Amino acid sequence: MQRGSWGWVVAMVATGCVPPGSAGEQDAGKGKPATAQASATAATFTPSPDIMKTPFEDDFNRPGVPASAATPTTSASAGAASSATAATSASAGASAAASASGASAATSASTAPGSSATSPSGTPNELGPDWMTTGPNWHIEGGRLCAEHAKNHGVWLKRVLPINARIEFDATSQSPDGDLKAEYWGDGRSFATSLSYTNATSYLTIFGGWHNKFHVLARLNEHGNDRQEITITPDSDDPREKPAMAGQSYHFKVERADGKTVKWWVDGNEMLTWVDTAPLMGVGHDHFGFNDWDVKLCFDNVKVVPLP
Repeated sequence: MQRGSWGWVVAMVATGCVPPGSAGEQDAGKGKPATAQASATAATFTPSPDIMKTPFEDDFNRPGVPASAATPTTSASAGAASSATAATSASAGASAAASASGASAATSASTAPGSSATSPSGTPNELGPDWMTTGPNWHIEGGRLCAEHAKNHGVWLKRVLPINARIEFDATSQSPDGDLKAEYWGDGRSFATSLSYTNATSYLTIFGGWHNKFHVLARLNEHGNDRQEITITPDSDDPREKPAMAGQSYHFKVERADGKTVKWWVDGNEMLTWVDTAPLMGVGHDHFGFNDWDVKLCFDNVKVVPLP
């Protein structure tokens, strides 16, 4: 290299060609390596109190809730839903700040409808004392936990997860769009505070996302450039590339056994793996939940097993 070239190199390093993080938000496309965002968003670890020591199971069969009757959602509870929406909007700013710190205490007011003694429809809280909703659209139907038009206001299991656990459940979408979504090692309170769910506190799996175009494993931001994804190819011989079929029940398993590696299986097929250099764990990252954007989804046969 000629002597004068060193000045050009120094100038390029000092100014930078492209500022980090300047790329726009992507709704699709293959992500960067899974460690990219993790390194930039390392969480402060605080050990969780009262972590679960024994397995938890729920088949959503509730006494007093007819096995074949649907509980009214938005149509029969418009007034209550409107009130819940207003409360959610009022607490959105505080929730976003709290989610960033892992506390999210400000969201408790907006989650009151689902976590109180009554559901948004005014009936006894059929979900039971182990679950807390962050919106009005969750109910028990046919012995399953179902939602529609939830707009990323999910439902959280109140039990505190250990760092290592195995989580299993059955999931069904009633739409050809698929879009089966669940969250793992989140704060147990968060929900979307804008149109796009970019403020999650968890790892997320989305089976048949974006109108059945991708299966996704994400960390904190389902739209992030670093999300792991499988492009769906309907005529592929690989079962991992098949779309989520309407009305079909899928068995999900997500496991972390070494404190850093999150693995996801569907019907026994290993889908995606995330080796996290800054694992989500401890207070603020110690709950499991289900979520939904718009289509009708149902979940059943939950089993959470603490691992060493």
